[in-house]
Order: sequence, then C-alpha cells, then structure tokens
Amino acid sequence: MFMPFWDPTMLLLIPAMILAFYAQTKVQSTYAKYSQVLSASRRTGRDIARTILSQNGISDVEVEEGQGFLSDHYDPITRKVRLSPHNYSEPSVAAISVAAHECGHAIQHAKGYMPLQLRTAIFPMANIGTMLAWPILLIGLFFVPGVRIAGVSLIDIGILLFSFGVAFQLITLPVEFDASRRALVQLDRLGLVAPDEQAGAKKVLDAAALTYVAAAAASVLQLLRLMILRDRRN
Repeated sequence: MFMPFWDPTMLLLIPAMILAFYAQTKVQSTYAKYSQVLSASRRTGRDIARTILSQNGISDVEVEEGQGFLSDHYDPITRKVRLSPHNYSEPSVAAISVAAHECGHAIQHAKGYMPLQLRTAIFPMANIGTMLAWPILLIGLFFVPGVRIAGVSLIDIGILLFSFGVAFQLITLPVEFDASRRALVQLDRLGLVAPDEQAGAKKVLDAAALTYVAAAAASVLQLLRLMILRDRRN
C-alpha cells in the first residue's frame, strides 16, 4: 500500500498507542465495575462534592451537572466543579471517587498549589500551539522544506509550538496525581466511604490517572519523533 507520509520514526509511537489503548480499556472497565457498587452512605457525587468543599472552607465553588460521559472537571476560571450526569446524581463508589477527585483540584486552587497554577497559565499557549503546530510542521516537512521565517525554519517553529502541548501534558501529571491523593484523604478523613470502599475508590482514581500517563508518553514520543525528522532535514 502506498503511504506517502509513512516513515520508520512512526514506530516510536507504537508503545504509546499500546499504553493508550490499555489505559482507556482499564478506565472504562474499572469505572463500569464500580458504577454498579453503591456506596454505603448512599450519597451522590453532588452530595460528596458539596460536603468536601464545605468541610474545607471553600464556599465560592459551585457544583453543577455537566454533559457527556466522564466529562467531569474543575474549572479554575469560573470556579465550578462540573460532574457528568451519572456522577452528579448516582451514589456509586465510582461517582463519589470522581467527585472527590474534582474537589481535590478545587482544594489545590484554594491552597495555591503551584503546578495547578502553572497548568492554568500555560493552557492557552498549549491549546493554540497544538492547533498551529501540525499545519506548520506538515508544510515544513513535506511541502516547502527549507523555508525560514526570520531565520528560523518552519519545522523548528512547529516543534516549538508543539512543545507547549508537551509541557502541558507533563505538568498535568503531578496535578492529577495530587488531586487523587487529596481525594482519598478527604474521603477517609470525613468518613465519606466505608473502609471496604476505600480500595475501590483508589482503583477508580488509579485507572483514571493512567490515561494521563498515556497522554504524556504519547506527547513526549511524538516530540522525539519530530526532532528526529528535523535532524534528517538538516
């Protein structure tokens, strides 16, 4: 089969693709399993989130229902914890684990957790950089190689823009792991889960964290691949 854009450096991405597939499968199966396990307290994700925020003296963060499957997130700009419909209204171990995790981000924000502040600051650059990087890289690699702007090649410009996205993925790792750690501490300290539910909550959060590891690995390997391609052009 004729593949004009194929080159051996694509083999670098195979480990990341395998890890991403495993992570996605793991998070879906773990979430599905613990979505069927009702918490002893019968509190919904919304109830858990509001309790954690209240007990930590955070009164300026709202908890609201979002849209989409596993679309849960904390928005540091609007200061809202948005939970997907199931996690907002169901009293499952999975739902309360995810809700506690998002509250972990709200606690990070309230305490001035530096990695979260850095991730929030770099997000606009990472978002724009990721969108612009690939068109510029494709032009520089395949269509008009050798073109320079102010003495800098299009390939180098594309790699620089892509690097903002890689930095964002790497900064995300400590932010997410710390939010999960805080979530487990809150669930235990406030007595929001029974002792036998704590292990299930940790499995849900660990599976979710694996998806961030996979994303970071893919970004780093893609950056390495681009740098190899750049060196070949020089």
